[in-house]
Amino acid sequence: MASRTADKKPVGFATQLTAGGIAGAMEALCCQPLDTIKVRMQLSKSGRAPGTKPRGFLATGAMIVRRETPLALYKGLGAVLSGIVPKMAIRFASFEKYKAWLANKETGQTSVGNIFIAGLGAGVTEAVLVVTPMEVVKIRLQAQQHSLADPLEAPRYRNAGHAVYAIVREEGFGALYRGVSLTALRQATNQGANFTAYQELKKLAHRYQPERADLPSWQHMAIGLVSGAMGPFSNAPIDTIKTRLQKAEAVPGQSAFQRIANIAGEMWRQEGFRSFYKGITPRVLRVAPGQAIVFAVYERVRRIMETLQGSSEDRIHSE
Repeated sequence: MASRTADKKPVGFATQLTAGGIAGAMEALCCQPLDTIKVRMQLSKSGRAPGTKPRGFLATGAMIVRRETPLALYKGLGAVLSGIVPKMAIRFASFEKYKAWLANKETGQTSVGNIFIAGLGAGVTEAVLVVTPMEVVKIRLQAQQHSLADPLEAPRYRNAGHAVYAIVREEGFGALYRGVSLTALRQATNQGANFTAYQELKKLAHRYQPERADLPSWQHMAIGLVSGAMGPFSNAPIDTIKTRLQKAEAVPGQSAFQRIANIAGEMWRQEGFRSFYKGITPRVLRVAPGQAIVFAVYERVRRIMETLQGSSEDRIHSE
């Protein structure tokens, strides 16, 4: 398989930007309802009373639709779409850059351990540059429980742009970066596991199908589905604490670490261990298919662009 990639040029930044942006937009449009349900479950205080259970995935979704109309499942979509192009461009471009830096200078190959490190670096990079402010705005919009069918029920934040303006005016610019450490930790573990699993499974698929120069889209999708499920199971508590931190306003005189510790302690005392895994079902159902869509669309769009450019490059995510 080394012969398939040894003499090929890196994918251009414009290709990464376009393919990653299209892939991310497709993921957001398909999976946003699941993300809204996940956020509501993580913010919910149901199940605190003795003998009661937290509201489940289907019950939460049904309640949103019943009270706020089906369009409410797409709350925060504007914030996601506005950040998805730079997010995906930064993710793929930074991963390829870190991977190249960590490659063996003689063979050009990157070890599994260094692929994981490159994934960690890509996750931290996208978290700091794009994901954290995007998530703060998205969560504030998703947390609003107003009916879209009632024009008299005015929400605090009308849309993503208004939410950014209001947050910065009322809480300062730093509020957009609330939870950046937890977001970076979540994105790093997500992308470390995601890229490593995707790349290793893709190599395995090529090994069993040596006659194929390119895997079909359904195989990219299946591999992305498996690799995408790795992150949510490994960092669910981090994601739940991050969501509650970003939804709340800052307490004067309290450091970020103190806020994180207070949220985690309150969850443990009042809701128990299971509260750290609230929203895990919709998160896995969103992230895993989302990554399946991202990788399948990314690989397809990249290949089409390279064909149109008269390029024979076929290097991304290969060994």
